[in-house]
Amino acid sequence: MHSSHLLLEEPIRMASILEPSKSSFFPALTKIVGTLGPKSRSVETLSGCLKAGMSVARFDFSWGDADYHQETLENLKIAVKSTKKLCAVMLDTVGPELQVINKSEKAITLKADGLVTLTPNQDQEASSEVLPINFDGLAKAVKKGDTIFVGQYLFTGSETTSVWLEVDEVKGDDVICLSRNAATLAGSLFTLHASQVHIDLPTLTEKDKEVISTWGVQNKIDFLSLSYCRHAEDVRQTREMLKKLGDLSQTQIFAKIENVEGLTHFDEILQEADGIILSRGNLGIDLPPEKVFLFQKAALYKCNMAGKPAVLTRVVDSMTDNLRPTRAEATDVANAVLDGSDAILLGAETLRGLYPVETISIVGKICAEAEKVFNQDLYFKKTVKYVGEPMTHLESIASSAVRAAIKVKASVIICFTSSGRAARLIAKYRPTMPVISVVIPRVKTNQLKWSFSGAFEARQSLIVRGLFPMLADPRHPAESTSATNESVLKVALDHGKHAGVIKSHDRVVVCQKVGDAAVVKIIELED
Repeated sequence: MHSSHLLLEEPIRMASILEPSKSSFFPALTKIVGTLGPKSRSVETLSGCLKAGMSVARFDFSWGDADYHQETLENLKIAVKSTKKLCAVMLDTVGPELQVINKSEKAITLKADGLVTLTPNQDQEASSEVLPINFDGLAKAVKKGDTIFVGQYLFTGSETTSVWLEVDEVKGDDVICLSRNAATLAGSLFTLHASQVHIDLPTLTEKDKEVISTWGVQNKIDFLSLSYCRHAEDVRQTREMLKKLGDLSQTQIFAKIENVEGLTHFDEILQEADGIILSRGNLGIDLPPEKVFLFQKAALYKCNMAGKPAVLTRVVDSMTDNLRPTRAEATDVANAVLDGSDAILLGAETLRGLYPVETISIVGKICAEAEKVFNQDLYFKKTVKYVGEPMTHLESIASSAVRAAIKVKASVIICFTSSGRAARLIAKYRPTMPVISVVIPRVKTNQLKWSFSGAFEARQSLIVRGLFPMLADPRHPAESTSATNESVLKVALDHGKHAGVIKSHDRVVVCQKVGDAAVVKIIELED
């Protein structure tokens, strides 16, 4: 019964499966990223999403203008204040996304085995014979026999709203295709994906650059999701651009792997990026179906060993219209957690789905159940072996803190950090208990005024499995005398008690810097 990633009591009591799941302040250690849109932008719905466990809000600029997204963000800020739950902001770029332009927004019906022409001439009306697209180089990129997929924006892969096309012939700039299935395309925006074909467009488009330097700067975004990332150079160029934009030099770049080209350069991309998003929607089309799971497991393992957050997309598509996920989807979410995913990203489910809050809640519950049987012991040994010896100072402290916490059955690990690095390293070893990362603000000055850093670092840990940030009072420096450390520790313990993760007589592992040394200590709480 033992699978390498699964920890099951031998034999597992079937009755225990029926015991109701306990709800806690931290719904799950695995994080949930929600894409905000028409069905998830009112203050009321956003408050529900935050309470249900969403900790990162994704703003996708493939549709909607800056004002629309700004309005949603203002509502999110109100919801954050009223629920007292932190939420990070992720801006998702459009990238070289191919789109079918349907100006009239009338539904288009395609018949199986019918011919349809893809043309770069955007003046033409979209119809069942002609689909105008936003790219004039498609005819040069594809050849007879290639596969092209057209689906509703954030397609859920359901056959009725998406169509498989096979290239029949290339005529000038037009591509004539044979439709493999019957489908009805509804709405104004359909994405087009040419399977395993190199699209000669920049990863960061001019529109993306403009959005980042206006909306992104104005809202000090925590994460930038780089769509269609294909090379490490894409990440380097984006970082160069962010460095010139003041506050955004701290923004973390998450490379979104969406096609075979990104997969081929995965190792170099992982080295450059701050985290990875596995876009299984597009990847699922680019890869043969039987290879999808293999890529998922290999990529998550590499991210885990590098200690970089990995985010998985497209898990409960059917919940866009239904209150319950399918059995396959429920199992898929659990497997994502067992495979080592840090966060689950919801797309269409929250953007235009009918049940955004319920979806977040159910995904959180599945994650929490999977975490209970995650084989931490084996994972820990694997990670230590991978890191090898001699370990860096910080890495050895982090792994020791996790080991100690597990041996003494601590209820939480409390970590003092100013850059967030120490806390992320602790999370890398996947402790079975929550890690409260107490972010100590640092004072900066430009000779004219004081400012504190720390808010960025706190919000950026909201995408890492098991990390729960709290901002300390700036009057308590991270490496000062033991007296101020004690007072910050008291605040952190009170926070934990209030959250219900710490009770009297619990043991707590504390990781902090004292002078130049890093210290791990175990404390037992009184009544």
